[in-house]
Amino acid sequence: MGLFSFIQGVGRRLGLGTTANAAEAEAAAPAPAPSADMLQQELNRLGLPFAGMTMRVEEHTVVLEGTRADPATQEKIVLALGNSAGIASVDDRTEAPAAAAQQQQAAPSTFYTVKKGDTLSAIAKAHLGNANAYNAIFEANRPMLDHPDRIYPGQVLRIPQGTS
Repeated sequence: MGLFSFIQGVGRRLGLGTTANAAEAEAAAPAPAPSADMLQQELNRLGLPFAGMTMRVEEHTVVLEGTRADPATQEKIVLALGNSAGIASVDDRTEAPAAAAQQQQAAPSTFYTVKKGDTLSAIAKAHLGNANAYNAIFEANRPMLDHPDRIYPGQVLRIPQGTS
């Protein structure tokens, strides 16, 4: 799929726990790069399949190799990893399974970085031509999003193609 860039200091912080001290540390310190194990746990939490792939973290870049999932799931995996605090980019070096390579003719989703004041309705209006298509964007980003009103500046979202 290629190299995808993210805002390193924005996103879900992994491995901090839930104590008050962890919250203070989160607010005070820049996000360190999470380990591959932490990122794997996040994918497991989200229910995103990772079979056939390997992952390693090089500084603030996640490198994926192996055989990828279907295109939509692969995009979600890239976004889940990239929207983790401490990750600046995801280098997706995976390949489509031989049988699926010929079937993957559908247009890939586009990615959009949320800006201050954005709503899913406004993003849907700008990218899909219909504010009421916000639910298509919400569904395209599940399970990373758990509510349509919970997006944040710097978050990268999938914008599905062919939806209006």
